[in-house]
Amino acid sequence: MIESIDIKDVATYDNQGVQINDLKKINFIYGANGCGKTTISNFTYDNSDPKFNSCSLTWENELPLKVLVYNKEFRIRNFGKGKLNGVFTLGEATADQIKVIEQKSEELKTIKADGIQKRETLEKLKADKLKLENDFKEATWIKVYKKNENNFKEAFIGSLQKESFKNRLLQETTTNTSPLESFENLREKAKTIFGQQPQKIEPISQISFERILEIEKNEIWKKIIVGKADVDIAKLIQKLNINDWVNQGREYIQDDICPFCQQRTITDDFKKQIESFFDETYLNDIKLLKELKEEYSTIALNIVNQLNTIEVNQKAISNSKLDIDRFSAYLKTLLSQNTTNSEYLLNKIKEPSRSIELFSIKEQSDLLTELIFQANQEIKKHNDIVTNYSREKNNLIKAIWKYLIEEYNAEITAFNNQKSGLDKGIANLDSQYKAKLLEQKKLDTEIKELSKNVTSIQPTINEINRILKSYGFLNFKIVPATEDGFYQILREDGTVAETTLSEGEITFITFLYYMQLAKGGISEDEVNTERVLVIDDPISSLDSNVLFVVSTLIKEIIKNIKADTGNIKQLILLTHNVYFHKEVSFIDGRTKFCNNTNFWILRKNEKVTSLQSFGMDNPIQSSYELLWQELKSEGIKSSLTIQNIMRRIIENYFKLLGKYGDDDLILKFETKEEQEICRSLISWINDGSHSVSDDLYVELQDRTIESYKKVFKDIFVLTNHEGHYKMMMNLEEETI
Repeated sequence: MIESIDIKDVATYDNQGVQINDLKKINFIYGANGCGKTTISNFTYDNSDPKFNSCSLTWENELPLKVLVYNKEFRIRNFGKGKLNGVFTLGEATADQIKVIEQKSEELKTIKADGIQKRETLEKLKADKLKLENDFKEATWIKVYKKNENNFKEAFIGSLQKESFKNRLLQETTTNTSPLESFENLREKAKTIFGQQPQKIEPISQISFERILEIEKNEIWKKIIVGKADVDIAKLIQKLNINDWVNQGREYIQDDICPFCQQRTITDDFKKQIESFFDETYLNDIKLLKELKEEYSTIALNIVNQLNTIEVNQKAISNSKLDIDRFSAYLKTLLSQNTTNSEYLLNKIKEPSRSIELFSIKEQSDLLTELIFQANQEIKKHNDIVTNYSREKNNLIKAIWKYLIEEYNAEITAFNNQKSGLDKGIANLDSQYKAKLLEQKKLDTEIKELSKNVTSIQPTINEINRILKSYGFLNFKIVPATEDGFYQILREDGTVAETTLSEGEITFITFLYYMQLAKGGISEDEVNTERVLVIDDPISSLDSNVLFVVSTLIKEIIKNIKADTGNIKQLILLTHNVYFHKEVSFIDGRTKFCNNTNFWILRKNEKVTSLQSFGMDNPIQSSYELLWQELKSEGIKSSLTIQNIMRRIIENYFKLLGKYGDDDLILKFETKEEQEICRSLISWINDGSHSVSDDLYVELQDRTIESYKKVFKDIFVLTNHEGHYKMMMNLEEETI
């Protein structure tokens, strides 16, 4: 069955909407035209329509049934195409066949009930398990976490939420193998270890001075690099000690002009002697000299850059293990020595014949290397401490959890035992429930196969024609269409009658078709499908005799639903007709309430629909009483609505007396405004065409509800019927 319907954000329903809760087997919803009844029936027919995105429908035990909806759209869908789908019933089945199907259906009903019971028990066990886990979660949070938060919060990092803390506690129960320690011991360790955690320090990169020291020792720096001695010109060059000067001047010799005296004194013989003097040995020494000088400068620059970087980085570290002061002093000396050596090297390149001796940086390099080595030794010790700290901290955290699970062991054990029992019960019931579903599916298929062999559309034809004939519809009937599985409506002369039927005839025959469809199905395998009926205003355009027939047919369905007979499990009836509502909801004159029945009234005020629930108390006693009940309602805010209610009460009551003319009543009022209001309220005298169920709207501008109420009351007072007014308004002995 449908348990509840929530309608909002569609048609006359605002974003709050209405909630039809606690739906029973039988449900009556009364409401005037335009208040939203058809919106409800359309939603139950097709809740996948995008306009119903904000609406919802809840099924009992989450088991949806087939919903058959009767409303205007039903007539359009089924009657507008010239022929009707055939409705299969068990009409041609033998007594034995029907008995077998009924037995199978009862067996299926029992299996479904058993399945529902198992599902409910399964859901209860799941709810019990959830409650058990929630209770345990709350208890552990208070009794374990809160109790130890101040001392051991560091150990709970990563489990600072109730759910994660509970899960961690249960996990530690099965995996923690740490030795058990006392609370005092753990608390003292926590004070030491759960402080500011030291961080690892990166070791200082070692710097290699090996190559630069090798270059310093090279003999090329001390070697006097001069030209070849056995050349004639060599004696003069050596005597004057101008090797380097002549070597540099060579580059300026052009043709036979001397670069010094600018005279044509350079002969070929002279050029030959100069070239012989500066032979290959000399040139190789010069080349080596330049290469070593370049390499020395590059290595020295790289070393200085690395040392400067170390100095800057270590000064930025608060807990540096390097002796920064000594390092800076050594580095400063090294820089000075490097500057001096750079000058020596430049001089040697300019004057290769000069012997030089570089300052050795070995002492400073050894001192710097030793400082870096010592610092790295301290860094290693520090990092070993950090590594041990992490291990000790992890051991402490494990020991704390071990203490907690031992202290709370009784509660943990009890929880695990209860949860294990529930898990077994859930697994067992889940298996049984699935088995019931398979059994149900198998039996349902068997019933459908049996039904296929004994169903026919002819019994539906016979039943509809019988009812039509019984109630005076003799000029047309239902017959099988030329196409198998369909009906047609024919006149007595054999012509198709769909286009010539009156509105009332169409409504009646469509409803009869719906009644047969409610008992059978469009296909053979739908005949025994359980279903819910939603009927929306089935008596529009019907006269009183047919209205009685419709109410009788529906009351028969209500009787079967209450007795749990047949495949219709629930009825939701929506109507705007007071007489029909009273007729179809009548029980037996002695029983006022029925546990299987609920009542509601839909109202529309200021273009928004609202819902009032009456439970098992039927609010519709009579049309006349309903009008007075509406008049007394505090929810009416529209002057149009209040005026029409008053008009109908006056019409219904004074029509019985029939001795007051409109002028007689109007002239009893002194003011022109009151006379105008009175005229609008008794206009029935002039035309006499309205009845209690008609909708005639008269809107007077700038009138207040209080003005209408005063004139309405005075009509009864001035005609000496104030006693009736008091009674209907529940004023008793109050003065009007």
